[in-house]
Amino acid sequence: MPQTLARRRVLEGQRAAPGMVLGRVRLQLAQRHHVDDSPLPASETEQELARLDAALAHARGELTELRQRLHGELAHEAKPFLDTHALILDDPELRAGLIDLIRKGRYRADAALVAQRDRLIELFRRMDDPYLRAREDDLSHVIARVLDALQPVVANREERRMAARLGEILVTENPSPAELASLAERGLRGVVATAGSIYSHAAILARSLHLPMLCGVAEADGAFMDGDLLLLDGDGGAAIAHPTARDLSMLRQWQRSQAARSRRTPVPAKPARTRDGEDVFLYANAELPGEIAEARAMGALGVGLYRTELLYLRQKSLPGEDEQYAALRELMIALDGAPATLRTLDLGADKAIGTGLEMQPEANPALGVRGVRHALRYPEILRVQLRAMLRAATLGPLRILLPMVTLPEEVAAVREHAHACLQQLHAEGVAAPPELPPIGAMVEVPAAALGARALLRECDFLAIGTNDLTQYVLAADRNLGALDGLYDPRHPALLRLIAFVSNMARRSGKPLSVCGEIAGDSSALPLLLALGIRELSMLPARIPAARAVVEASDCARLHIVVPRLLRASSRAEIEALLCMLQQP
Repeated sequence: MPQTLARRRVLEGQRAAPGMVLGRVRLQLAQRHHVDDSPLPASETEQELARLDAALAHARGELTELRQRLHGELAHEAKPFLDTHALILDDPELRAGLIDLIRKGRYRADAALVAQRDRLIELFRRMDDPYLRAREDDLSHVIARVLDALQPVVANREERRMAARLGEILVTENPSPAELASLAERGLRGVVATAGSIYSHAAILARSLHLPMLCGVAEADGAFMDGDLLLLDGDGGAAIAHPTARDLSMLRQWQRSQAARSRRTPVPAKPARTRDGEDVFLYANAELPGEIAEARAMGALGVGLYRTELLYLRQKSLPGEDEQYAALRELMIALDGAPATLRTLDLGADKAIGTGLEMQPEANPALGVRGVRHALRYPEILRVQLRAMLRAATLGPLRILLPMVTLPEEVAAVREHAHACLQQLHAEGVAAPPELPPIGAMVEVPAAALGARALLRECDFLAIGTNDLTQYVLAADRNLGALDGLYDPRHPALLRLIAFVSNMARRSGKPLSVCGEIAGDSSALPLLLALGIRELSMLPARIPAARAVVEASDCARLHIVVPRLLRASSRAEIEALLCMLQQP
């Protein structure tokens, strides 16, 4: 009988990491652990505690072994995420809760782990925090690793499946950063996750490793089978099973363009210029000094947003001034005279667990003591960071950016602390600039956007963080997949706020940038250009495409449609205008 041709199938998902690869599906179904929920006899309590401690030690040993095995760029990129999991394993509160369940509740070790995990996850979900999904995922991954250690037969079977994935595309529910690092070392080509978020630690690591990834592909585990040929398009947000000749031609074209780009000399660091002569300044978002080389090779003019939280997440104690200065010094040296915008610490109560930051539990950390609110409540932590930043300012041009600003008075208070720190450094004979570097505010709270006129009187510059601004304006958690259809930075309300802030900045003559995800979305760039945005900060890999869009645009023509954009009452109208703007 003639063989039946496999039918092409396309599933769409959220673009977690760009790139395009072809490989065979390796389907990893959600692992089910056997949990014994029968009461534990009192005589077996100590034995069960010893079993738990042995499993925790085994899980720690696995993470240590993985860190030692990884080398080069992979080790550099994966280390922060492995450290986060190690911190959770070492959390004394986690172990104390488990011991209490075993001793007093007569839980067996595996049942105690599941109960503790479910209790904490429920607590996180009630917080409704924008970073919740990543924290929930981290906890689930760590508990699963300990459960594996308690059930070695399952763990060994999983290791054999993992070892066979050379050159394949993993289709799974929600990979952990540790698993991703291990599989990348063995030649994994890409990832299709049925759950997860583009803001998860696994997605961040995939982007750093240039490993194409989609998340939120809900039907993938049922639609794809082990061994299926799969074309993963991380740029277009699609996973194509049994690709056709036309699909493969698209892959070859993409590969040729990538090869041509790799042969090119680094793009000169100069503004992108529109067809009618407007300069648009393209910067990179970064959180590791190692990302700077890629950003400069892509033509970034500097770093438009440098996140400083990673230094706090790597360890249990607060980083000191010298430690922070050493990290910033590495950044400034790598930039070699190009400017950097350094964002001060922005961790909510949920993210501060195990970092040394003393933060009280909050019912809703997304609306709690974070960003500049935390800085002014704990000025001794702020001053250490400001002193390190001021010392780094002697190595190149930098700006200080304050997150979660609501009132001009908050910026004024930080400026006073910065002046005091600068005077201290001068008095101590420590190298520091003669004057304060520019100090600006993130516009991510609706009140900051609506109060931009007053805010600009106190700030030297503004940066619109569209990720948080979108979720606060639309009351939609950016990590909650059920609200994907609502969470959209191209919503008419958001565009009106961006237009208002842009107008206020232009009138004041002060710089304004956009550094949220929309800044690197090539399809949305004409909207930002039309609204007067001329500074954009994005992932380094997105800079070439953004430059191409800018250079093909005519700002005078785009500006004509602004009144229609601001009158739009639906996203459908915005999309129609966007299509019109993209026409030659």
